[in-house]
Amino acid sequence: MDEDYMRFALRLAKEVSGQTSPNPPVGAVVVKEGEILGFGAHLKAGEAHAEVNALQMAGDKASGATIYVTLEPCSHYGKTPPCVELIIETGIKRVVIAVTDPNEKVAGKGIEKLRNAGIGVEVGILQEEAEQINAAFFHFIKTRTPYVTVKSAVSLDGKTATVHGDSKWITGEQARMDVHHYRHTHDAILVGVNTVVMDNPSLTARLPNGGKNPVRIILDTNLRTPLDANIVTDNQADTWIFVGKNTDDQTMAPYQSRERVKVIQMDEEVITVGKVLEVLGSKGIMSVFVEGGAEIHGAFLEERRLNQMILYLAPKLIGGKTAPTAFAGRGFQSIAETLSLAISDVEMIGEDIKIAATPRKDE
Repeated sequence: MDEDYMRFALRLAKEVSGQTSPNPPVGAVVVKEGEILGFGAHLKAGEAHAEVNALQMAGDKASGATIYVTLEPCSHYGKTPPCVELIIETGIKRVVIAVTDPNEKVAGKGIEKLRNAGIGVEVGILQEEAEQINAAFFHFIKTRTPYVTVKSAVSLDGKTATVHGDSKWITGEQARMDVHHYRHTHDAILVGVNTVVMDNPSLTARLPNGGKNPVRIILDTNLRTPLDANIVTDNQADTWIFVGKNTDDQTMAPYQSRERVKVIQMDEEVITVGKVLEVLGSKGIMSVFVEGGAEIHGAFLEERRLNQMILYLAPKLIGGKTAPTAFAGRGFQSIAETLSLAISDVEMIGEDIKIAATPRKDE
């Protein structure tokens, strides 16, 4: 039964993915004698944690119960009090945890404190599932750089557009809606300036019931982003334009005056994705959804700054020797150099196939 209750807690955590950053998504369930007394999720940074919501629902009945938590309860004071203390105070007799928290402020301290209080603690129930849900948080805590998801949509022969650049639409409506869900669950969306110039995208999460718009990141070494582009004028989300060190103040000024636009000047003549990710990490961006063209994707691949690949495969044949593919750049010279991925999921979305893959652990 432990797995059943933890699976419920994991569903709660998954439902709030993308809206808790920079905190992890967490679910909790309180159970006694086979009855669910309370459940909850952490909804937003600065608000009550999952354990608090679940215990408040359970009320006095929580005494002697078991609480299932997808991530080790916190033991330190942050924007909210430690969950461990509340668990002890309410008389919980057993705590089942999916995975420990790698944050050095927690990192086993919560478990130790619970055990010292005489509470039974079990760790590792559905650990792999919990790690997947918290992949972005774990990566960010360990590296202080964002978790990077690269997305592309291609035809069966691997083309992203025709030889004339026509790409609307390779995939069907259901696959395109799935992309908006990924935008909603990431802190930022990143493209290159060529995508802005050619497509004038909005880069927002257009879901049927609304969604959280990510910060829009544009890599634009020489600041060629049109001043009338949607990402500059629509005020739908913050826009951060990364430029090279040779861009002068006079060129940057019209952009800096816009309400939700920020120009970030790097100390490099040509922007590199590794440096950009370091800056984004310092600004609390935990996850980035890369939806650029082949050159941007190639840059992430060559620097091996890719944590997840989402590929939509459409049942179309485009052909054309010069028709663009998903990744450009210099490419690897030998198979031994290539980035090896492990496919984690394959599913049909409408008439298209979605493939999710992550770098193998030895990478």
